[in-house]
Amino acid sequence: MKIRLWPYFLNQAFANIMNNRLVHFITLGTTAASLIILGLFLLIFFNLNIWLEGWGKSLTLSVYLDDAIENEKRESVRSYIAGLPNASVDRFISKDGALEELRKLLGPHSQFLKGLDSNPLPASFEVSFHNDLPEQLDPEHIKKNIEALEGVDEVQYSEEWAGKLDHLLRMLRFLGFFIGGLLCMGVLFIVTNAIKLTIYSRREEIAILKLVGATDWFVKIPFIIEGTIQSILSALLALLVLFGGYLIISAEKFQVLGLIALDFSFLPSSYSVALFLLSVILGAVGSLVAVGRFFEA
Repeated sequence: MKIRLWPYFLNQAFANIMNNRLVHFITLGTTAASLIILGLFLLIFFNLNIWLEGWGKSLTLSVYLDDAIENEKRESVRSYIAGLPNASVDRFISKDGALEELRKLLGPHSQFLKGLDSNPLPASFEVSFHNDLPEQLDPEHIKKNIEALEGVDEVQYSEEWAGKLDHLLRMLRFLGFFIGGLLCMGVLFIVTNAIKLTIYSRREEIAILKLVGATDWFVKIPFIIEGTIQSILSALLALLVLFGGYLIISAEKFQVLGLIALDFSFLPSSYSVALFLLSVILGAVGSLVAVGRFFEA
């Protein structure tokens, strides 16, 4: 196709969009909504990967104490832990302190704690290990030794939760592929039908162009550009909404069971570009499907 014809194709594509503003506005909203849902799955998946990787590079323990432990025994436990290689006791959380942190975590839902007859939460030590080679640590061995101490009820370590979250991540990956496939099919359906509507609104003009000798591709290209422009705008809108949501969420820090503070990160450039390109490809393919079916009819 000659380069000098492309300004005409672009003008036709923009004219089609302006002449069918309502259809394209609805298409823009529904396509962007589908991409936002897909982007949310990517955002959650990406951050879970970061958190799991961080937990794999460090070892932290929560050492829960018996309610009846005496101060002398508690200090003995602290001394034992502090004496372990590369270990440091970051802080002690009393029973009342644990309940207060839970209240803060629940926020407006903390009213449900008012019905408690007694404080069910144990006191605990938060412990971290500083080691450039975390694979040299044996968390199960450390856990068993600490749990054998008098006054210690239970020990939980970060790698346990990393393992549990790894299973969750696999399920999320499967769910993401399934829902992502459905959303891609939905975007194709939306773009295809939007282009169909604009084609049928101009069918008389298309018939005239064909009568004066216009080729099929001369007629098709503006519609393909139209669908591609629609998808570009949808992708930009989706990324803008996702980034706005990220700015709101990233203002807060998340803490899981007192083990580690979690920073929320936005999608890396590779993920954002992939989401953008996916939208453009779906728009172009949907437009091709629409014009192909019209010219076959």
